[in-house]
Amino acid sequence: MLIKTAVALQLLVALSAFAAVGEQHRQALQPSAALRDAQQRTDLRITVWYPAKSDAPTRSIDFPPDQPLFRVGRVAPDAPFADKTRHPMVLLSHGFGGSARMMGWLGLALAERRYVVVAVDHPGNNGVDQLTAAGSLLWWTRADDLKVALAAVLADPQLSPHVDPARIGVAGFSIGGLTALVAGGARIDPARMVRFCRAHPEDGTCKPQLEFALTNEDALAALESPELAGERGKAGDDHAIANVRAVFAIAPVVQPLMPATLRSMHKPVVIMAGSADVTVPAATHAEIAKSLIPDSRLTLLPGVTHYDFLASCTPVAVQSLPVCRDAVKQEQAHRAAIQAALGLFDHVLQ
Repeated sequence: MLIKTAVALQLLVALSAFAAVGEQHRQALQPSAALRDAQQRTDLRITVWYPAKSDAPTRSIDFPPDQPLFRVGRVAPDAPFADKTRHPMVLLSHGFGGSARMMGWLGLALAERRYVVVAVDHPGNNGVDQLTAAGSLLWWTRADDLKVALAAVLADPQLSPHVDPARIGVAGFSIGGLTALVAGGARIDPARMVRFCRAHPEDGTCKPQLEFALTNEDALAALESPELAGERGKAGDDHAIANVRAVFAIAPVVQPLMPATLRSMHKPVVIMAGSADVTVPAATHAEIAKSLIPDSRLTLLPGVTHYDFLASCTPVAVQSLPVCRDAVKQEQAHRAAIQAALGLFDHVLQ
Protein backbone atom coordinates (compact mmCIF):
# COMPACT_ATOMS: atom_id res chain seq x y z
CA MET A 1 0.00 0.00 0.00
CA LEU A 2 2.84 2.40 0.86
CA ILE A 3 4.52 1.68 -2.48
CA LYS A 4 1.28 2.34 -4.37
CA THR A 5 0.76 5.58 -2.45
CA ALA A 6 4.30 6.74 -3.19
CA VAL A 7 3.87 5.99 -6.89
CA ALA A 8 0.56 7.85 -6.94
CA LEU A 9 2.16 10.88 -5.26
CA GLN A 10 5.05 10.85 -7.74
CA LEU A 11 2.57 10.76 -10.62
CA LEU A 12 0.59 13.62 -9.11
CA VAL A 13 3.74 15.73 -8.71
CA ALA A 14 4.82 14.94 -12.28
CA LEU A 15 1.45 15.92 -13.71
CA SER A 16 1.26 19.12 -11.65
CA ALA A 17 4.64 20.20 -13.01
CA PHE A 18 3.11 20.30 -16.48
CA ALA A 19 -0.02 22.22 -15.56
CA ALA A 20 0.75 25.11 -17.92
CA VAL A 21 1.04 24.98 -21.70
CA GLY A 22 3.63 27.18 -23.33
CA GLU A 23 3.09 28.75 -26.74
CA GLN A 24 5.71 30.00 -29.18
CA HIS A 25 5.43 31.18 -32.77
CA ARG A 26 7.81 30.84 -35.66
CA GLN A 27 7.88 31.49 -39.41
CA ALA A 28 9.62 29.37 -42.01
CA LEU A 29 10.25 29.63 -45.72
CA GLN A 30 7.82 27.51 -47.73
CA PRO A 31 8.27 28.20 -51.48
CA SER A 32 4.95 26.62 -52.50
CA ALA A 33 3.15 29.06 -50.19
CA ALA A 34 3.58 31.78 -52.83
CA LEU A 35 1.38 29.81 -55.19
CA ARG A 36 -1.35 29.40 -52.58
CA ASP A 37 -1.23 32.65 -50.61
CA ALA A 38 -3.37 35.51 -51.95
CA GLN A 39 -0.45 37.93 -51.46
CA GLN A 40 2.11 35.45 -52.81
CA ARG A 41 3.99 35.34 -49.53
CA THR A 42 6.41 32.47 -48.92
CA ASP A 43 6.05 32.49 -45.13
CA LEU A 44 4.61 29.54 -43.24
CA ARG A 45 3.25 30.44 -39.80
CA ILE A 46 4.02 27.87 -37.11
CA THR A 47 2.51 27.53 -33.63
CA VAL A 48 4.25 25.38 -31.02
CA TRP A 49 2.54 24.21 -27.81
CA TYR A 50 4.58 22.46 -25.14
CA PRO A 51 4.71 21.61 -21.42
CA ALA A 52 5.70 24.65 -19.38
CA LYS A 53 6.29 25.27 -15.69
CA SER A 54 3.13 25.36 -13.64
CA ASP A 55 3.86 28.87 -12.33
CA ALA A 56 4.28 30.43 -15.79
CA PRO A 57 1.82 33.34 -16.28
CA THR A 58 -0.92 32.50 -18.76
CA ARG A 59 -3.37 34.34 -20.98
CA SER A 60 -6.48 33.38 -22.87
CA ILE A 61 -6.24 32.49 -26.56
CA ASP A 62 -9.99 32.49 -27.11
CA PHE A 63 -10.66 34.38 -30.33
CA PRO A 64 -11.36 37.04 -31.33
CA PRO A 65 -10.11 38.47 -28.01
CA ASP A 66 -12.71 41.24 -27.61
CA GLN A 67 -15.83 39.12 -28.18
CA PRO A 68 -14.79 35.47 -28.52
CA LEU A 69 -16.53 33.24 -31.03
CA PHE A 70 -14.40 30.23 -30.09
CA ARG A 71 -13.11 29.04 -26.73
CA VAL A 72 -9.64 27.50 -26.88
CA GLY A 73 -7.99 27.83 -23.47
CA ARG A 74 -5.02 29.48 -21.84
CA VAL A 75 -1.31 29.41 -22.68
CA ALA A 76 1.92 30.77 -21.27
CA PRO A 77 3.46 32.84 -24.11
CA ASP A 78 7.17 32.13 -24.65
CA ALA A 79 7.41 30.41 -21.28
CA PRO A 80 10.43 28.20 -20.57
CA PHE A 81 9.94 24.48 -20.98
CA ALA A 82 8.99 22.56 -17.86
CA ASP A 83 12.15 20.44 -17.94
CA LYS A 84 15.20 19.58 -20.02
CA THR A 85 14.02 16.22 -21.33
CA ARG A 86 13.22 15.47 -24.97
CA HIS A 87 9.52 15.11 -25.66
CA PRO A 88 7.68 13.30 -28.44
CA MET A 89 6.13 15.55 -31.09
CA VAL A 90 2.72 15.66 -32.73
CA LEU A 91 2.34 17.52 -36.02
CA LEU A 92 -1.17 18.99 -36.27
CA SER A 93 -3.11 20.00 -39.41
CA HIS A 94 -6.32 22.06 -39.32
CA GLY A 95 -9.38 21.63 -41.52
CA PHE A 96 -10.61 23.54 -44.57
CA GLY A 97 -10.45 27.26 -43.78
CA GLY A 98 -9.41 26.59 -40.19
CA SER A 99 -6.23 27.54 -38.35
CA ALA A 100 -3.73 26.25 -35.87
CA ARG A 101 -5.65 28.02 -33.12
CA MET A 102 -8.90 26.37 -34.19
CA MET A 103 -7.25 23.04 -33.31
CA GLY A 104 -6.05 24.31 -29.94
CA TRP A 105 -8.62 22.20 -28.11
CA LEU A 106 -6.60 19.14 -29.13
CA GLY A 107 -3.14 20.69 -29.24
CA LEU A 108 -3.30 22.08 -25.71
CA ALA A 109 -4.59 18.79 -24.32
CA LEU A 110 -1.65 16.95 -25.89
CA ALA A 111 0.84 19.52 -24.62
CA GLU A 112 -0.54 19.08 -21.10
CA ARG A 113 0.46 15.42 -21.43
CA ARG A 114 4.10 16.21 -22.27
CA TYR A 115 3.88 16.36 -26.06
CA VAL A 116 5.36 19.15 -28.14
CA VAL A 117 2.66 20.01 -30.66
CA VAL A 118 3.66 21.69 -33.92
CA ALA A 119 0.73 23.23 -35.82
CA VAL A 120 0.60 25.48 -38.87
CA ASP A 121 -1.69 27.86 -40.73
CA HIS A 122 -1.81 26.27 -44.19
CA PRO A 123 -1.22 29.04 -46.79
CA GLY A 124 -4.25 30.03 -48.82
CA ASN A 125 -6.59 27.84 -46.79
CA ASN A 126 -6.75 29.23 -43.29
CA GLY A 127 -9.17 31.39 -41.33
CA VAL A 128 -6.70 34.24 -40.88
CA ASP A 129 -5.87 35.05 -44.52
CA GLN A 130 -7.87 35.31 -47.72
CA LEU A 131 -8.73 31.86 -49.06
CA THR A 132 -7.65 30.93 -52.57
CA ALA A 133 -8.47 28.19 -55.06
CA ALA A 134 -4.86 26.99 -55.05
CA GLY A 135 -4.77 26.84 -51.26
CA SER A 136 -8.01 24.89 -51.27
CA LEU A 137 -7.01 22.36 -53.94
CA LEU A 138 -3.29 21.61 -53.66
CA TRP A 139 -3.92 19.15 -50.84
CA TRP A 140 -0.52 17.44 -50.99
CA THR A 141 1.30 20.69 -50.18
CA ARG A 142 -0.22 20.55 -46.70
CA ALA A 143 1.95 17.57 -45.75
CA ASP A 144 4.91 19.54 -47.08
CA ASP A 145 3.89 22.40 -44.76
CA LEU A 146 4.16 20.04 -41.79
CA LYS A 147 7.52 18.82 -43.07
CA VAL A 148 8.80 22.41 -43.30
CA ALA A 149 7.48 23.17 -39.80
CA LEU A 150 9.18 20.07 -38.40
CA ALA A 151 12.49 21.04 -40.01
CA ALA A 152 12.18 24.54 -38.56
CA VAL A 153 11.63 23.18 -35.04
CA LEU A 154 14.55 20.76 -35.34
CA ALA A 155 16.82 23.60 -36.49
CA ASP A 156 15.69 26.00 -33.78
CA PRO A 157 18.23 26.28 -30.93
CA GLN A 158 15.50 27.07 -28.39
CA LEU A 159 13.14 24.28 -29.40
CA SER A 160 15.27 21.44 -30.73
CA PRO A 161 16.82 20.41 -27.37
CA HIS A 162 13.32 19.65 -26.09
CA VAL A 163 12.05 17.38 -28.87
CA ASP A 164 12.80 13.82 -29.93
CA PRO A 165 12.98 13.57 -33.74
CA ALA A 166 12.57 9.79 -33.56
CA ARG A 167 9.15 9.99 -31.85
CA ILE A 168 6.73 11.80 -34.13
CA GLY A 169 2.97 11.46 -34.52
CA VAL A 170 0.66 13.35 -36.83
CA ALA A 171 -2.97 14.38 -36.37
CA GLY A 172 -5.47 16.33 -38.43
CA PHE A 173 -9.11 17.18 -38.92
CA SER A 174 -11.12 16.99 -42.17
CA ILE A 175 -8.78 17.92 -45.02
CA GLY A 176 -6.22 17.98 -42.21
CA GLY A 177 -7.11 14.32 -41.65
CA LEU A 178 -6.16 13.69 -45.28
CA THR A 179 -2.95 15.63 -44.56
CA ALA A 180 -2.19 13.33 -41.65
CA LEU A 181 -2.70 10.25 -43.81
CA VAL A 182 -0.44 11.68 -46.53
CA ALA A 183 2.22 12.51 -43.94
CA GLY A 184 1.92 8.87 -42.86
CA GLY A 185 2.49 7.51 -46.37
CA ALA A 186 -0.71 7.76 -48.42
CA ARG A 187 -0.54 9.41 -51.84
CA ILE A 188 -2.94 11.67 -53.69
CA ASP A 189 -4.51 11.39 -57.14
CA PRO A 190 -6.64 14.51 -57.79
CA ALA A 191 -8.40 12.73 -60.67
CA ARG A 192 -9.92 10.30 -58.17
CA MET A 193 -11.74 13.17 -56.45
CA VAL A 194 -12.92 14.54 -59.80
CA ARG A 195 -14.35 11.15 -60.77
CA PHE A 196 -15.90 10.66 -57.36
CA CYS A 197 -17.69 14.00 -57.45
CA ARG A 198 -19.00 13.39 -60.96
CA ALA A 199 -20.49 10.13 -59.75
CA HIS A 200 -21.59 11.43 -56.33
CA PRO A 201 -22.40 15.15 -56.60
CA GLU A 202 -24.58 14.83 -53.49
CA ASP A 203 -21.61 13.96 -51.27
CA GLY A 204 -20.80 16.74 -48.82
CA THR A 205 -17.19 16.97 -49.99
CA CYS A 206 -18.39 17.64 -53.56
CA LYS A 207 -20.52 20.64 -52.63
CA PRO A 208 -19.24 24.22 -52.21
CA GLN A 209 -17.96 24.53 -48.66
CA LEU A 210 -19.28 27.08 -46.19
CA GLU A 211 -15.82 28.55 -45.73
CA PHE A 212 -15.10 29.02 -49.46
CA ALA A 213 -17.80 28.37 -52.06
CA LEU A 214 -15.71 26.77 -54.81
CA THR A 215 -17.83 24.80 -57.30
CA ASN A 216 -16.62 21.56 -58.85
CA GLU A 217 -16.31 23.33 -62.20
CA ASP A 218 -14.23 26.11 -60.64
CA ALA A 219 -12.06 23.56 -58.84
CA LEU A 220 -11.42 21.54 -61.99
CA ALA A 221 -10.60 24.66 -63.99
CA ALA A 222 -8.14 25.80 -61.33
CA LEU A 223 -6.46 22.39 -61.12
CA GLU A 224 -6.03 22.31 -64.90
CA SER A 225 -4.81 25.90 -65.16
CA PRO A 226 -1.25 26.55 -66.40
CA GLU A 227 -0.47 28.36 -63.14
CA LEU A 228 -0.94 25.16 -61.12
CA ALA A 229 0.36 22.70 -63.69
CA GLY A 230 3.83 22.44 -62.19
CA GLU A 231 2.59 21.84 -58.67
CA ARG A 232 -0.13 19.46 -59.82
CA GLY A 233 2.59 17.30 -61.33
CA LYS A 234 3.82 16.63 -57.79
CA ALA A 235 0.43 15.46 -56.50
CA GLY A 236 1.17 11.76 -56.67
CA ASP A 237 4.69 12.03 -55.27
CA ASP A 238 5.64 10.65 -51.89
CA HIS A 239 4.96 13.44 -49.38
CA ALA A 240 5.41 11.25 -46.30
CA ILE A 241 7.32 12.62 -43.32
CA ALA A 242 10.19 10.55 -41.99
CA ASN A 243 9.86 9.12 -38.47
CA VAL A 244 6.07 9.54 -38.31
CA ARG A 245 5.14 6.51 -36.23
CA ALA A 246 1.39 7.01 -35.68
CA VAL A 247 -1.52 8.78 -37.41
CA PHE A 248 -4.71 10.17 -35.87
CA ALA A 249 -7.27 11.31 -38.45
CA ILE A 250 -10.49 13.09 -37.45
CA ALA A 251 -13.29 13.03 -40.06
CA PRO A 252 -10.69 12.69 -42.84
CA VAL A 253 -11.33 13.41 -46.51
CA VAL A 254 -10.29 10.14 -48.16
CA GLN A 255 -11.55 9.97 -51.76
CA PRO A 256 -8.46 11.69 -53.32
CA LEU A 257 -6.15 9.06 -51.81
CA MET A 258 -4.83 6.14 -53.86
CA PRO A 259 -6.27 2.91 -52.39
CA ALA A 260 -3.03 0.98 -52.94
CA THR A 261 -1.11 3.46 -50.81
CA LEU A 262 -3.66 3.18 -48.01
CA ARG A 263 -3.32 -0.60 -48.11
CA SER A 264 0.45 -0.26 -47.76
CA MET A 265 0.28 1.81 -44.57
CA HIS A 266 1.64 -0.38 -41.78
CA LYS A 267 1.94 2.11 -38.92
CA PRO A 268 -0.80 2.53 -36.31
CA VAL A 269 -3.73 4.58 -37.67
CA VAL A 270 -6.72 5.64 -35.57
CA ILE A 271 -9.70 7.30 -37.24
CA MET A 272 -12.60 9.14 -35.61
CA ALA A 273 -15.72 10.56 -37.24
CA GLY A 274 -19.26 11.60 -36.41
CA SER A 275 -22.25 9.54 -37.48
CA ALA A 276 -24.20 12.75 -38.23
CA ASP A 277 -21.44 14.28 -40.39
CA VAL A 278 -22.91 15.39 -43.74
CA THR A 279 -19.91 17.54 -44.69
CA VAL A 280 -17.44 14.65 -44.90
CA PRO A 281 -19.74 11.62 -44.59
CA ALA A 282 -18.14 8.70 -42.82
CA ALA A 283 -19.62 6.17 -45.25
CA THR A 284 -17.72 7.63 -48.20
CA HIS A 285 -14.56 8.68 -46.39
CA ALA A 286 -13.64 7.47 -42.88
CA GLU A 287 -15.13 4.02 -43.42
CA ILE A 288 -13.28 3.69 -46.73
CA ALA A 289 -9.99 4.44 -44.97
CA LYS A 290 -10.82 1.89 -42.28
CA SER A 291 -11.53 -0.78 -44.89
CA LEU A 292 -8.22 -0.22 -46.68
CA ILE A 293 -5.62 0.56 -43.98
CA PRO A 294 -4.38 -2.64 -42.31
CA ASP A 295 -5.24 -2.91 -38.61
CA SER A 296 -6.62 0.63 -38.48
CA ARG A 297 -9.28 1.50 -35.93
CA LEU A 298 -12.39 3.62 -36.52
CA THR A 299 -14.69 5.13 -33.91
CA LEU A 300 -18.01 6.63 -35.05
CA LEU A 301 -19.46 9.03 -32.49
CA PRO A 302 -23.30 8.91 -32.44
CA GLY A 303 -25.01 12.18 -33.35
CA VAL A 304 -21.72 14.07 -33.79
CA THR A 305 -21.43 16.40 -36.78
CA HIS A 306 -18.41 17.62 -38.71
CA TYR A 307 -18.24 20.97 -36.96
CA ASP A 308 -18.38 19.44 -33.51
CA PHE A 309 -14.61 19.06 -33.98
CA LEU A 310 -14.04 22.82 -34.22
CA ALA A 311 -12.88 24.82 -31.22
CA SER A 312 -15.77 25.29 -28.80
CA CYS A 313 -18.34 27.72 -30.20
CA THR A 314 -19.58 30.47 -27.89
CA PRO A 315 -23.30 31.36 -27.73
CA VAL A 316 -22.52 34.36 -29.93
CA ALA A 317 -20.98 32.06 -32.55
CA VAL A 318 -23.94 29.69 -32.45
CA GLN A 319 -26.20 32.61 -33.33
CA SER A 320 -23.96 34.14 -35.99
CA LEU A 321 -21.80 31.46 -37.64
CA PRO A 322 -23.27 28.72 -39.87
CA VAL A 323 -20.46 26.33 -38.94
CA CYS A 324 -21.47 26.54 -35.27
CA ARG A 325 -25.21 25.99 -35.66
CA ASP A 326 -24.81 22.23 -36.02
CA ALA A 327 -22.03 21.95 -33.45
CA VAL A 328 -24.23 20.56 -30.70
CA LYS A 329 -22.01 17.87 -29.17
CA GLN A 330 -18.63 19.54 -29.06
CA GLU A 331 -17.79 18.62 -25.48
CA GLN A 332 -18.51 14.96 -26.21
CA ALA A 333 -16.57 15.02 -29.48
CA HIS A 334 -13.56 16.79 -27.98
CA ARG A 335 -13.41 14.48 -24.99
CA ALA A 336 -13.57 11.36 -27.16
CA ALA A 337 -10.98 12.65 -29.63
CA ILE A 338 -8.53 13.69 -26.92
CA GLN A 339 -8.89 10.33 -25.21
CA ALA A 340 -8.36 8.45 -28.49
CA ALA A 341 -5.37 10.58 -29.52
CA LEU A 342 -3.70 10.13 -26.15
CA GLY A 343 -4.41 6.40 -26.23
CA LEU A 344 -2.66 6.13 -29.59
CA PHE A 345 0.28 8.45 -29.00
CA ASP A 346 0.90 7.32 -25.40
CA HIS A 347 1.11 3.73 -26.62
CA VAL A 348 3.36 4.39 -29.63
CA LEU A 349 5.45 7.43 -28.70
CA GLN A 350 5.89 7.55 -24.92
